[in-house]
Amino acid sequence: MSIYVGNLSYEVTQEDLNEVFAEYGTVSRVQVPMDRETGRMRGFAFVEMASEAEEAAAIAALDGAEWMGRDLKVNKAKPRENNNNNRRPSGGGGGWGDSDRSSRGRY
Repeated sequence: MSIYVGNLSYEVTQEDLNEVFAEYGTVSRVQVPMDRETGRMRGFAFVEMASEAEEAAAIAALDGAEWMGRDLKVNKAKPRENNNNNRRPSGGGGGWGDSDRSSRGRY
């Protein structure tokens, strides 16, 4: 199981999160997604702890807590859905409106 931590300050580091969550048990992993274009933190993170009991304690204590000027959103992370709608189409096709050309006469 993983914990989603949202509404984070853009100044937060993996070390900051590790320190805060370590108060509730053993932190196995901290993942802080970065924006590809800006290289900046995206404002959320994922934390994995050694046991579900530790994760539950951290969620109960930190959800809604104010940290670094922000009210944290902390809950169980939902599994990532394999959604093909996020893919960009590959390959090309004709330009849009091609079918319209055949109905027009030439001038």
